[in-house]
Amino acid sequence: MDTARKQQRVTSFDVAERAGVSQSTVSRALSGSAVISEATRNRVLEVASELGYFVDERAARLRRGHTGTLAAVVITKPGGSARDVNPFSYALLGGICAAAAEHGLEVLVSLQGEGDKLFGHYVERGQAEGLIVIGTTLNRPAWDYFRGIGETSEPVAYWGSPLGDLDWVSSDNDAGARMAAEHLVEAGCKELVCIGSRGGTQRQFGERADAFLARAKELGVAARLSEIGDEDDRHDQGVAAGERLLAEGNVDGVFAVCDALAFGVLEAFNTAGRSVPGEIKLIGFDGLQAGELSNPPLTTIEPDLDQAGRLLVEAVTAGGPHSGIRRVPVRLLTRGSV
Repeated sequence: MDTARKQQRVTSFDVAERAGVSQSTVSRALSGSAVISEATRNRVLEVASELGYFVDERAARLRRGHTGTLAAVVITKPGGSARDVNPFSYALLGGICAAAAEHGLEVLVSLQGEGDKLFGHYVERGQAEGLIVIGTTLNRPAWDYFRGIGETSEPVAYWGSPLGDLDWVSSDNDAGARMAAEHLVEAGCKELVCIGSRGGTQRQFGERADAFLARAKELGVAARLSEIGDEDDRHDQGVAAGERLLAEGNVDGVFAVCDALAFGVLEAFNTAGRSVPGEIKLIGFDGLQAGELSNPPLTTIEPDLDQAGRLLVEAVTAGGPHSGIRRVPVRLLTRGSV
């Protein structure tokens, strides 16, 4: 379209002229000021609607000292792309966006992995009122960088970091892993294996492994840990762990500390022609929707990601001091793998 023919943007001055009031009266009427009569407010709103005038909410918020925006950074592997991000991070991001909307806030989302391109100074630059950091534990330099951001800029909240005391919000890993052990024992399993790690970068994996093995012991059932490392793709680690378990034998119930691992284990069992849940029963952790489509559908422990999103958003909007990790409730999703 020719630039000269483009319709000019309607301004508050146009509304004022049509309504027969001053521009300042239009501003006050649209902001809900009590000094404007109801009749005048209704007239201004009617004219604004007729002309297609919309208040620039971002500009109005900035004038009031608020951006109306939160920043959310998803840490990725160096060299990775959006396709490489764990589906759990996307699910958690959805919970964050939903919770922000409940607070009348928008979310500025950024996927970051390259060390020379990391950026977290959204609050200082006036682009956001707070920062939430989630993502893979396999990019330690990125977590170190964002830890530094949290030490010099507030508010910042974290989920899933490998840095010990950094998390503000986390799954109730103890309760979820104990549920998994109890469900497998109730299903008749006598030889349990937890696929996970105790000393790796993903601290939540260690919490889940410890709780699972402890609960199995309390129930009087044999259980052991099958260790994974930090360097490989979780699905590939699951495939390797599943093959290893089949070679070792003596297993009829498996708890994988995340769904991505469980999908790999299930692939290894299916490839080997082992029946799940007939011969071996399997439980994951994360509640990924993809588990509904696996063969068989994956039984899993599901964190309340809506609650997780609310807690993370509240952590950066409440304005109070950080008071330790908040635990998100979990539930058992019973599907076809047990």
